[in-house]
Amino acid sequence: MDQPTHAAKPATSRPPRRGPARRRALATLTAVTLLAGVFGLGAGLGAARPAEAATVGAGGYADTLPAGRPLPTGCADLSTNPRRWVTANAPKGAVPTNDWWSSILFKRDDCSYGTPLHAHPASYDTFADGLGFSYSSKPTGITGTPTGVGEYKYAYSEDIRVGVTGMSSPDVKVDGWSDWTVTPYWSDGTRTMKATIGHGLPFTYFQVTGGDARINGTAGAPTVWSNNGSMIGFTVGGSDYVAYAPDGATWTVNGAAITSSLAGKGFFSVAVLPDVQDKAALAATYARYAHAHVTGTRVSYAYDPSNGTVSTTYGFTTTARQGTEKGTVIALYPHQWNHLTGSTPLTPTYASARGPMKIITGTGFRTTMTYTGVLPEVPAVADGSGADLTAITGYLNAELGDPMMIRGDDTYWTGKGLGRAARIAEIADQLGLTSVRDTALTAIRTRMEDWFTATAGKTSRVFYYDRNWGTLIGYPASYGSDQELNDHHFHYGYYIAAAATLAKFQPDWAKKSRYGGMVDLLIRDANNYDRGDERFPYLRDFDIYAGHDWASGHGAFVAGNNQESSSEGMNFANALIQWGQATGDTAVRDAGVYIYTTQAEAIKEYWFDTRDQNFPKEFGHGAVGMVWGDGGAYATWFSPEPEMIQGINMLPVTGGHFYLGDDPGYVRRNYDEVVRNNGGEPTVWQDILWEYLALGDGDTALAKLRAAPGYTPEEGESRAHTFHWIRNLAALGTVDATIVADHPLAKVFSKNGARTYVASNITGTDMTVTFSNGTRLTVPAGRTVASGARNWSGGDADGGVTPTATPTATVTPTITPTATVTPTITPTATITPTPTPTPTVTVSPFTATRYPQADGTLPGAKGAAGAVTIASAGGVNHDGAPANARVFTATGLTAAYNGGTTAFDLSVDAGTTVGNGTQLRISYDLTGNGTWDRVETYRYFATDPLAGWEHYTQAAGLLSSSGAYGDLAGGTVKVEVWNAIGNGATTLGAGDTSPVRLPFG
Repeated sequence: MDQPTHAAKPATSRPPRRGPARRRALATLTAVTLLAGVFGLGAGLGAARPAEAATVGAGGYADTLPAGRPLPTGCADLSTNPRRWVTANAPKGAVPTNDWWSSILFKRDDCSYGTPLHAHPASYDTFADGLGFSYSSKPTGITGTPTGVGEYKYAYSEDIRVGVTGMSSPDVKVDGWSDWTVTPYWSDGTRTMKATIGHGLPFTYFQVTGGDARINGTAGAPTVWSNNGSMIGFTVGGSDYVAYAPDGATWTVNGAAITSSLAGKGFFSVAVLPDVQDKAALAATYARYAHAHVTGTRVSYAYDPSNGTVSTTYGFTTTARQGTEKGTVIALYPHQWNHLTGSTPLTPTYASARGPMKIITGTGFRTTMTYTGVLPEVPAVADGSGADLTAITGYLNAELGDPMMIRGDDTYWTGKGLGRAARIAEIADQLGLTSVRDTALTAIRTRMEDWFTATAGKTSRVFYYDRNWGTLIGYPASYGSDQELNDHHFHYGYYIAAAATLAKFQPDWAKKSRYGGMVDLLIRDANNYDRGDERFPYLRDFDIYAGHDWASGHGAFVAGNNQESSSEGMNFANALIQWGQATGDTAVRDAGVYIYTTQAEAIKEYWFDTRDQNFPKEFGHGAVGMVWGDGGAYATWFSPEPEMIQGINMLPVTGGHFYLGDDPGYVRRNYDEVVRNNGGEPTVWQDILWEYLALGDGDTALAKLRAAPGYTPEEGESRAHTFHWIRNLAALGTVDATIVADHPLAKVFSKNGARTYVASNITGTDMTVTFSNGTRLTVPAGRTVASGARNWSGGDADGGVTPTATPTATVTPTITPTATVTPTITPTATITPTPTPTPTVTVSPFTATRYPQADGTLPGAKGAAGAVTIASAGGVNHDGAPANARVFTATGLTAAYNGGTTAFDLSVDAGTTVGNGTQLRISYDLTGNGTWDRVETYRYFATDPLAGWEHYTQAAGLLSSSGAYGDLAGGTVKVEVWNAIGNGATTLGAGDTSPVRLPFG
């Protein structure tokens, strides 16, 4: 087998997005008491069992936290009280996570405030004295080279800060939210302020009490270019702003400060302006809308199967604080204005991290997009006979001989295995290999029923519903899916897609009285489609206005929220379409079509920039691996390999990923960039890259596959599926997105001017599918049909026909699940002893806050500003076991234990290195006798690939601890900091920063 010249990082070395956890073997299936009748999900989550479980049809979930399993972490009591920083005015029900503003609620690093909030066109940050604003018409940082890891960003760089004179609030809370707005709230007991901010809002709306409105120029004194009573226009930091007070009020300028009493009315607004020649004229135009405060936003959508369109309406609710105006100023993202209907944008545009934003005014707008269809799998038009059938049959049978057909034990890797098995079942069914299909279906059903079964004391392969957070967490979790609520759409999308395949062949299994109810809970957790269901937030992972998912649950990065694998987000959307179609649930199907269609357009704009209008010209890349709130990065969390940076937005390859081929020319350009940046053809993830290339040039992809049979399959792929996909696309040609069907499971392909029409009928009744050019295709029950399948090289192109090929009959087997036993592998960490530096005597009186110094000491006073280097992990997983650690020690400490816990705030920066994870261990020798009485190892902190300090705090949570606290009597404290994962060094702030607070004194 050919060995790759680029070493792919093992799955166990990736920080959250994909991280460690393969822990246990398949548990024995346990019988579950059935509820009488069909379980009604609208009524509640199920009847509580006496023994820590709740039933959902034939399955269930744990309603008591499984032993040893963590919950979301943050400051104070956040794990059990996610409404800790929510006011009484906020909406009831589950709190939103995974949003652009989630850091205000999560408070991962700062127990009082959030991190920058990138709303676009403006960005914001929260402080004790108010709300900071940032706007830039040009990217503030482009790093890297056109062939290497790099990024572009519109970083938060504060221009002004808006507040109330004298206000110093101990924290910021959330007073309310809607589909794409949020209202932070400040109060210091005397003064209060509410500020409504949101996607697409050039205006920010304020209500204040207890003092005057105050605008401070934090980037310099404002340059006033208009001061006309209640309206003042000014420039700070190169950006133009206008503040609007009520009638009768005026603004006073004093140095860097602008203030107004607001004529005692307590409301005002501030707008950022785009770059225009006549600022005063645009400020006057905006004045009409300045006091129509946006108080709510709401999306509605409709899928029309008859013409394959998705219409989306974005509505704004306003309250007129003054006057009668109901409209507002709205800035649209490219994926919106490229599909705008019924509105005409104004001439100016805002710059943003997503590209130019066009401006309209009114109470809302509507977009119309084309849904181009999905399939359960690419049709078997070319590998159903002869040598190719022999080859694919051999590959499929080899899969059956793999005892690890469904690999992994955590939610992500289990999901990948389920997806792999589903592809095998779909291919085998098309080829009439029913024994192969049935074996794959058995593996899927056995594993999912294990996960969907909760019993007393079960801690692995179990889902737990947490009522405080309104979330369904699978344990073992991975990549922060428990403590950070990361990636639920990524993980659960695989489960739902595999369930859809199973439902086609075993519809009874999918009933809510069986296991369909558990599948529906996974859907609702990741992206609840039912506004009336308060158990989960509405569309948790999908950013309605941005048009795409966010992976990070807390979003607490300086660069905002992030997502790399847009294609795994699309896997979730496709799963909803397939599941909804298989079960007859049109609400789920239509939610999937809406997310799928909208996100496909967003991906083309923001991950691929296929129109070449959004990435800065200097960036030099035609794709990004990650989208951040403030920009994009040619990087991943886990690898600097070009194949993985670009390939992470191509996998998994399924019949729901044909959107990637809507522009075959771009497919070829994207593949060519991988080759260019790699210095040659792909050497890792070759199958993923070839499958992607097949969407633009199937013949070339097939030649590459045949020329390198010894490639190593990607973890979620199989040789059978790779061959099937590429061989059949070489025959079918490329996607023809100009023609759509009146059925959601249909697609058109074109090669050499000849079209092939494909449709899949997963119902029990024959149907006729009509395409938008009038072609009609008769599809028998349970079949996938391609027009002219026997003459795929060119015949039967546009002849609206019943297919000439005779489809293989579909057999619905009766499957008796059997438990699959997977060997349990328990890794044992090897602890490398760390030499203890020469002790440093600490003088009295005792000081609880210590500062790591470059010389390895840990004194109770700040030293000179400095930094130390934390060595690279060298691509080896050192999670929990210090290796090449920097050690800081204090000795001779005497103080009483105060009943608290360790706290720390390390300033760390990995620069543009991807995939680093910095970890801390603190050890207490209470009496200085050489024995560590208390040892605490904290979970590693996944640094972002962006230059600038980040804060690693105790909020990361304990990975392990041993021993107990007690009083210090001449004791020793040792702090070790190392890189648990990654291939690059990290800088740690030292001297006067990175305090460690000991629970003594």
